[in-house]
Amino acid sequence: MGQIQVTVPDLGGMDEVEVIEICVQPGDGITAEEALVVLESDKATMEVPAPMDGTVHSLLVSIGDKVNSGSPIAMMEAQGAEPEVVSTPEAVEPVVESVVEAPAVSAAPAPATEQVIEVRVPDLGGLEQVEVIELVANIGDKLDAEESLLILESDKASMDIPVEKAGTLVSMNVAVGDKVNEGDVVATMKVVSQAAPSAPAPAVAQSAPQALASATSAAPASPAKPVATPEVQNSSSEIHAGPAVRKVAREFGVDLAQVKGSGPRARILKEDVQAFVKQRVNAPAATPAATTIKGSDEDFSRHGDISELGLSKIKQVTARNMVQSWTTIPQVTQFDEADITDLEAYRKGDMSSQLEDGVKVSPLAFILKACAVALQKFPQFNSSLGPNGDTLILKQYYNIAVAVDTPDGLMVPVIKQAQSKGLIDFAKESSALAKKAREKKLPMDAMMGASFTISSLGGIGGTAFTPIVNAPQVAILGVSKAAMKPVWNGSSFEPRLMLPLSVSYDHRVIDGAQAAQFTRYLCQLLSDIRHLLL
Repeated sequence: MGQIQVTVPDLGGMDEVEVIEICVQPGDGITAEEALVVLESDKATMEVPAPMDGTVHSLLVSIGDKVNSGSPIAMMEAQGAEPEVVSTPEAVEPVVESVVEAPAVSAAPAPATEQVIEVRVPDLGGLEQVEVIELVANIGDKLDAEESLLILESDKASMDIPVEKAGTLVSMNVAVGDKVNEGDVVATMKVVSQAAPSAPAPAVAQSAPQALASATSAAPASPAKPVATPEVQNSSSEIHAGPAVRKVAREFGVDLAQVKGSGPRARILKEDVQAFVKQRVNAPAATPAATTIKGSDEDFSRHGDISELGLSKIKQVTARNMVQSWTTIPQVTQFDEADITDLEAYRKGDMSSQLEDGVKVSPLAFILKACAVALQKFPQFNSSLGPNGDTLILKQYYNIAVAVDTPDGLMVPVIKQAQSKGLIDFAKESSALAKKAREKKLPMDAMMGASFTISSLGGIGGTAFTPIVNAPQVAILGVSKAAMKPVWNGSSFEPRLMLPLSVSYDHRVIDGAQAAQFTRYLCQLLSDIRHLLL
């Protein structure tokens, strides 16, 4: 047997991509999928992996060369093959030495119908220039229908972009950090429809080149692998290093910002990382460097060990919004308790026995319904202050947001037109929106248009808290954990299930008397559910 030529796979229409790193040397033994070279375009860094186990015979490119799809980059000898000398390292045709007998097959596969389809950004609810924060799939990956392709993030939410049909990812047209709009093409996929098998085909003898070609077509070429975050994160944005180097750095826990590169254009090579690790291991212990935390100039490391945890974009935006709301809105909180003893007895008793299978109604559904009724009675709680501060905008829609805790931070999906919905509607919709929020599948418009917000901590605990008004709204309801308490009924104490409520409000729009009336009315609605069921 001879050498096999390795070429650049499909680059998704990109031309003249630069070779920025050589990951192997002639004579190196490598395994399938191990990187041979690293390419870099304007938008992404890509590894070209070995298609099989074997030995690198020769390299056909150098750092700085420009290549296209199909360009030869190396000659390899398959594992177990007898070495054969190639006349010149520039040879691009495989060297062969004998005739290979093709194995007999019982039937030839029928031709398959292939179609390349575009993957576009779905409806973003009117948002524009939404940032790509993660590429979930790589070129060449086989994806199932509805499997995630990439993740977008706005100021308010993260959103998965799934593929509609099962197939193979042919190209990725965006990189991490790109901004996209509704309808933009972000990728292309090859969808294959397999026809019925055709009649058996007779076995034929093949020459070595034919056998090699057959083997190559039988196993798809290893695709270039886009790196999920191509040099666009924090301090790494100015670091020049390929994926293979970054992988080594992660394995050793090395911050590449501290490594000096010795490659072209100060590019960091594997040897640089190894030298850095060796130097640190042999260096004497030093006093921990001062760490500056945003918002404080104090060197906390002098008091003991510390660590830093990066905040997600959602948490950063939430923090900025909360600071703005807290500093611009004069906020006051009204506290009260609702007696939900009868509500819980009905919810767990007569109501549960009448629900269809799979439907569960939590106390939140009753709270949503009560808020929808109370907001119609007290419309100033469903308003916003005008731009000049001299008018009040009264909204004729009642869109209630419900804060949901997710691994990426607080998300607040909105239940639209709450005034027209019943308890079962609230139960189904709030559950579905919370599930989508935690799975990053909320459509962008599901986070927009709220006129009032509920923040419920009842499932966690606590007796009371002061939620912060989310501008431009003027009020927010905080719900804590219900508890049994002795309540005086006029002649004796009896145990009642009491639910703590906290209503924070913009004192420029709502005065204390109105806040007390609104909160008391909420308590009355929850204490006598007949008002909610009418």
